[in-house]
Amino acid sequence: MMVYRVHQAFICLLVVTVGAEVQEDISPGCKRFLYMGTLPRGLEEKSLKKICQFYEGKPRFVTLYDTFSHIPVYSAYTFKRSDGSKKADVPWMYEPQLSIATGPREMQQLPSENIPKMLEAAQAVLDDYSDTVIFERGQLNPDEHQANLDDKAATYTLTNVVPQVRDFNIGPWKKHEHTIRRRLNNYCRGTAYVITGVTTSGHTIRRHNIDRLGIPTYFWSAYCCVDFDHNAPYPERSKFPAFAAHGLNDRENNKVQEMTVQQLEDFLKRVTYVRSSFQIFYDNCVPANSANGGLHLP
Repeated sequence: MMVYRVHQAFICLLVVTVGAEVQEDISPGCKRFLYMGTLPRGLEEKSLKKICQFYEGKPRFVTLYDTFSHIPVYSAYTFKRSDGSKKADVPWMYEPQLSIATGPREMQQLPSENIPKMLEAAQAVLDDYSDTVIFERGQLNPDEHQANLDDKAATYTLTNVVPQVRDFNIGPWKKHEHTIRRRLNNYCRGTAYVITGVTTSGHTIRRHNIDRLGIPTYFWSAYCCVDFDHNAPYPERSKFPAFAAHGLNDRENNKVQEMTVQQLEDFLKRVTYVRSSFQIFYDNCVPANSANGGLHLP
């Protein structure tokens, strides 16, 4: 049975092996998933671990993981033009280096039983989601925003999912993911950098009377694409080079609202504990050779 409790915690979100690595500084191979190779700033906390997610020997995306709340704070990835198909036959994985710093580099399939205590102490396991009723595993880097099967498969790690209310997941948030996929498919000509994250307010999913998973209050997402179609219809062109959105992780009042990245940053500064220097994209996704980056061109 699932129980909720409010505490004073903050996110300070076949045999196949998936590689991942916990890093102090993001390696060059994973920096390519970040605009200008730069992580969002203003989110540095001791319980937050940077994971460079690998699959089949290649880096696929970056995750900032909260080992206290056992959920990712955000996942950062590059959008790949996609038809929106999903790959649902992938076994769920875990990250050994979150449990033991000297653990193997390769992320591994979760054992079906006898899960080590050290693993459970540092990250989520499938049992945490087994009796959650209204919640399901919501991907921050959704497989429908990836194209090839390996990129899709790499998203099926518990370090990339959070408890998401089913009505919100299959309703407004799924519609938003479709909207962004179509927009970037049609009008982004270069690389689109996407960062999707959550906020929490202290509510948790408990198992065996122990806090296990932080429950996201809001989902948020932002993209940056500086090379876009300047001849696109104005309603779409005005949402480049960067735009953002957030939505309430609930059954009701969960409409996803689109906004500028700066408006999202201001919102997050009000509803969660980020520093005043918080910034999602380096230099607000403004190209170095442009005074305004093409924002809201007539």
